[in-house]
Amino acid sequence: MLSLNEIEGLREILPRIPKNILFEVIVVDGGSTDGSIEFAESFGYKVLRQRSKGIVNGIKEGFAALTGDVVIQFTPDNNMIPEKIPELIAKMEEGYDMVVVSRYLPPAKSQDDHLISGFGNWLFTAMVNVLFRTRYTDVLGFYRAYRINLLKELDLEIKLSIDTQLNIRCAKRKKKVAEIPGDEPPRIGGKSSRSIIWNGLVELHTILDEWWHYSR
Repeated sequence: MLSLNEIEGLREILPRIPKNILFEVIVVDGGSTDGSIEFAESFGYKVLRQRSKGIVNGIKEGFAALTGDVVIQFTPDNNMIPEKIPELIAKMEEGYDMVVVSRYLPPAKSQDDHLISGFGNWLFTAMVNVLFRTRYTDVLGFYRAYRINLLKELDLEIKLSIDTQLNIRCAKRKKKVAEIPGDEPPRIGGKSSRSIIWNGLVELHTILDEWWHYSR
């Protein structure tokens, strides 16, 4: 779980996380000053204080601390519904390598999208489906579960577009992937640090780079 000054979201989300079915919950904090760290610790969660700034470094440090076989990516900003966690786990237990909570697989919907982000999500998903002959509905979705050893099997580099890269390389290597529908409610508190333009360029570069190597 990634957090940075998410106290409002944490108050809403943490009590709803089904701790009894999870092996461990790790909160990677990017330097909160609003009480997020103390609140997470009060629930008995392990909190890692990031040594380096940025989402990518947070993901790297979180992965380094994991001891389980499967990771569930999660952010406590209300965009991800914790009640989907049992369904994610159940689907993984059917033998899937990765299960994505799709914001666009009916009847799910995103209440956090605006015109630009909604178009970008549609465009990049469509590009992946056309270029790699897949049928995904949400390649950019962060909320997902997957086997940790996929990172090594797929020779993945942990970067900003890791989710898109996971979808593409799973398709290339014929890994077993499923999507389950899951709404994306509006964000609570905090502030997204992502730049729509910069993120869009990163996603575009990742897709075209993967296609170039795939088509040769």
